[in-house]
Order: sequence, then structure tokens, then C-alpha cells
Amino acid sequence: MTHRVGFVVFDGVTMLDVSGPSEVLHQASRHAPPYELVLVSPSGGTVTTSAGLALTGTVTAADSGPVDTVVVAGGDRLAQQPIEDELLAAARALAAPAPRIASVCTGAFVLAELGLLDGCRATTHWRHAVSFARRYPRVRVEPDAIHVRDGRYVTSAGISAGIDLTLALVEDDHGADVARDIARELVVFMQRPGGQSQFSTAITTPPARSDLLRSLIASVLADPAADHSLPAMAASAAVSPRHLARLFRAELGTTPARWVERVRLDRAQQLLLEGTASPRQRTTAGSAPTRPSAAPSPATWAPRRPTTGNASPPPADRSSCRPEGDRPPRGPVPVCVRCAGAVGRSRRPSPSSPRRWGGCGRPSRRPDRGRPGSRDHAWSGRSR
Repeated sequence: MTHRVGFVVFDGVTMLDVSGPSEVLHQASRHAPPYELVLVSPSGGTVTTSAGLALTGTVTAADSGPVDTVVVAGGDRLAQQPIEDELLAAARALAAPAPRIASVCTGAFVLAELGLLDGCRATTHWRHAVSFARRYPRVRVEPDAIHVRDGRYVTSAGISAGIDLTLALVEDDHGADVARDIARELVVFMQRPGGQSQFSTAITTPPARSDLLRSLIASVLADPAADHSLPAMAASAAVSPRHLARLFRAELGTTPARWVERVRLDRAQQLLLEGTASPRQRTTAGSAPTRPSAAPSPATWAPRRPTTGNASPPPADRSSCRPEGDRPPRGPVPVCVRCAGAVGRSRRPSPSSPRRWGGCGRPSRRPDRGRPGSRDHAWSGRSR
């Protein structure tokens, strides 16, 4: 059975708000019964988009016939100017009998102006979210969501989020597998959940001023699972780790470790949305993955020092401290340079005992106090 979708368009409409969802629905026709698309405008005929391109063959709401889904496209003028009565009348006539009503970007302004979103949760483009909330206080605005569903109303964020919204509608109609196949065909992110933030790490990262940092950021985004420790990144950029850390702080406002961690979390979210198939299973027949697309397994993770807080050093290993019978025959009770503990005694050192780091793998500062030539734990020559 054919599913009819009516797009509400007007002069100044954003082209991608119409073409993006339309292409998703067109691709769906390869996997399921086709969608029939209808362009509806206040007066019919030709509509000029914000890019200056023309949409021809639009019809009025009276001539469109019944539709199963209404999609109100957006345009900047809906948020900046009063919405004309003719557009509101066309949207009202089309939406009244429709079981499912959606909006892309500022198309939510039309639905809110009609009072359809009163008491409902909704979203719109982040740049217009504040004005949307002030203009329609009865709408429960969620400014950072990709798309929001409340009853028969589905609203999406700006522009490209209309593709995510349409993928969600296709999933409702034909299942998740069809939606994922369409996303792969269009070479877009797998369908993102509506509650996901409109901003990813790649989007929120400010543009780097230096060519060195730009190329480094591109390499991390291309392969988050690779070795991106500070020494490794500094070596690939041919700079010192301290200099690279200063560049990150000055241009990105964060540390290299924290930025890489955010990139990997974004990648992990994407992999979860794609499903649990291995990278080899997700590749098309006859091709092989050029690099691992999954995050490294816990077995390959390297130990990581805390990046925040005043964490105390890990407890020292005293298993290699010299036994009591091997300490110097005279003088005060020796103290191990590394663990600051009395050698040969099991009790913990008191807070007043001297602490000197080093010793393990280093020669004694006082060779006469320790075993000649030893590179084991060394005596400090100081007592408790």
C-alpha cells in the first residue's frame, strides 16, 4: 500500500529541508512499498527556495488529497518574520486529518503558531531555540535534541537533522534494517536517536589555526582507535609533548587526552547505533576494511594516569626491598629510597619518615651504604 507524504513548502524554504527527507523516502522505495511525495504550497505552482532554485509542480492543500504524513519544511523567515495566513491555512488543512505530522528545522514555528504543539515537547534549529521558546511559551522546547516525538507530532533540529527524522519515520514504517540500509546508501551516519545532542566533538571543536594541529585533528578523527597518546601524537607532529599540550590548550581549550577521549566516545556511540556487527561483517562484499573501525578492546588499553584531581601515587611494591639480614651492619635503620619503608619490617612507615623517590632501577646515592654495584632498591642512609 502506498504511503502518501505531503511536504509543505513556500517561497524562501530551505532546499535541504525538502530534498534530504525526499531522498530518504525515495531510497526506501527500493526496500519496501513506495512513498508517494506531494509538494503543497499556499498557492500552488512554482516555489523559489532560499538558494534561488525553483520547486515546480506544487499543488494547493485542497488539490493534494489526503496524506498519511505531513512534513513542514523550514526557512529562516519563519523565525524572523510573521507567518502569513495563507501558509498557516494550507498547513492546517493538510495536517487536520493526517495521522502523523512532522517538521524540519523552523517548520516547527508553523505548527506552534497553529497551536498544535501546545503542551508538547518539540525542538528546532539551535540558533532559533531561544526565540522559539519565548514566542511559544506553551511549547516544551528541547533545544539540544536531534528530533523529538510527542504523540503524532515529530519535530527535528536544523537542516540535516531532517534526514535523521525521516530515517526514524522509515524505521517506524519498515523496521530498523531498512533505515540502516538507507543510511549506508546515502553515506550518512547511521540513524541517531532523537535525544542525542545536536553537537558532536567534530562539530564543537573550534577550527585550529595552525596547520600542524589541523592535520593532527584530521588523523585522530579518521582513526580514533589508533595510538593517540601524547607522546605518539607529538612524535607524528615532530614537536615535543609539552609544545603539543600548549597548542591544544591555546587553540582548543582542552588537553590532548581529554579531546581524544571525547572523539572516542562519539565513535563508540556511532558503533552502538550501527549495531553489534563486526567491522568485517559491516563491509560490502568484495571489499575489506582498511583499518579497524571499533574501539580497542580492554585488553589492549594502556594504563592511564588520572587527568583530574589530586590522586595519590599507587602503593609501592616492597617485595624487592632488601631483607633485614642484608642491610649494613652498623648505623641507623635503613630506609628504602623508593617506598620509604624500613627494610625488613612489615609495619608501614610513619608520617614523619623521610620519603625520597627513586631507587628502583637506579644506583644508590650512597654506594657505601648499599650493595656495591646494585641497581636494586637503594639505601637512603637516613633513619626513621
